Parts: sequence; C-alpha cells; structure tokens
Amino acid sequence: MSETSPLPAATSQTTTPDPKVGIIMGSQSDWDTMRHADAILTELEIPHETLIVSAHRTPDRLADYAKSAAGRGLSVIIAGAGGAAHLPGMCAAWTRLPVLGVPVESRALKGMDSLLSIVQMPGGIPVGTLAIGSSGAKNAALLAAAILALQEPELAARLEAWRALQTASVANTPMTDEE
Repeated sequence: MSETSPLPAATSQTTTPDPKVGIIMGSQSDWDTMRHADAILTELEIPHETLIVSAHRTPDRLADYAKSAAGRGLSVIIAGAGGAAHLPGMCAAWTRLPVLGVPVESRALKGMDSLLSIVQMPGGIPVGTLAIGSSGAKNAALLAAAILALQEPELAARLEAWRALQTASVANTPMTDEE
C-alpha cells in the first residue's frame, strides 16, 4: 500500500462491526502494550478497531484516520506511542474526538520520553495522557468506557459490574503462604 492510498480497512481479529473506539499505535512493537486496551474493551463488549498508524512513517494514513474518525462513528481514540510519541498529539490535531494517549515503554528511557512527549501538548490541542505501559493502556480503555457510558446506560451497568468485581477481588487481610 502506498502512503497516498486510502485509509486501510481495519481487518485485525480485534476489529468489531461499527466500532465506537479506535485503538491506534505507531508500530507492531506497541501491540504488546496496546493489547491490554483491546482486552478490556472486548471484555466490556465495546465495539472497537485496532490499527497501526505511524505519525512519522505513515503521516497521510494518520491524517486520513483522524479526519474521518468521527464521520465513521468513532467516539474516542486511544493512541499508543513510544519514543518521540507524536501519534496522540498529531491525531488530536486532526479530530474533535477525545484522544487518550498511552506512553509505550521504550528501551532507552523506560517510557519517560514517551510520557513527556504526550503530556506536554500545547494549549488548544488536548490529549488525555495515561500512565506508561500496560497500566496506561488498561486505564485508557476504562476511561473510554466511562466516556461512552455517559450516553449508554447498558454500558454503564457493565462498567459498574466490572469495577465491583475488581473491588471484590481485593482481600481484606494479607495472607501468608501457610494459609
């Protein structure tokens, strides 16, 4: 596919019909982090799509994706990126939708470079920035769910049930190996 080709159809096994959330990442290596967002959206039965959309290597693909997102029915975009991590900010520059940025841990600086790149957006181009790595990806999915749940009572109930199960899974007292 050439850089000037139309936006590719999301064809991964994690793409569902009529997606409400888009998960984008700068490269295949980011999937190890971003799969955690995919898993939570799947568990909460939120239709979503996943694509590799590089801010640096496929800038036209990114522009097409971001500019068409609202018209295609997306409500939230989760963008994961490592290193220079320009993907979330550039995406936010081209869409009115909320963009949730997930800093992917890098080898050189353990994700601090990604975090600082995503969080330091200029006034007027907001990106909701989450934690570095898998915790950030999980929380991005939960935040996307909470945004959608404002208008979807059935999703709100599923999200509340998910949170109740999480709460119930926490022990009241510590256990030792003998118990």
